[in-house]
Amino acid sequence: MTHNKKKKVIFICTGNSCRSQMAEGILRDLAGDRFDVFSAGSHPSRVHPMSIAAMDEWGIDIRHHTSDPIDMYLDKEIDIAITVCDHANQICPVFPGNVERIHWSVDDPFRGWTENSTLNDRYRDTRNELKERIEKLIKSKRS
Repeated sequence: MTHNKKKKVIFICTGNSCRSQMAEGILRDLAGDRFDVFSAGSHPSRVHPMSIAAMDEWGIDIRHHTSDPIDMYLDKEIDIAITVCDHANQICPVFPGNVERIHWSVDDPFRGWTENSTLNDRYRDTRNELKERIEKLIKSKRS
């Protein structure tokens, strides 16, 4: 019996604080049994508290996530690299091997490090869009 290894997916944006972090949490929650999921940034900072709050609403805890540089993953045999911002798509390094590159232009909810309730909807909209895209990705990868 052949054992299918999990595909390794990385979500990439500039700061690795909002979109890529939420995407990592959503894919892990929906299909962590089928994918090893990572996220990274070209200029990593930290996980945004509003991203954590938006994911908490769905019972997905991303508090333990770290904001990592892309270079950390170049030797990790990534199968699918998904850029979630236009800037990261332009500067994304080439991962070695046969890596599927996908680009999603997702609006950045980041408007500074402040936390206030008016920002909640921006983060919810981003989270909801990412979930829709990730659900389509999962369906397209069923073997």
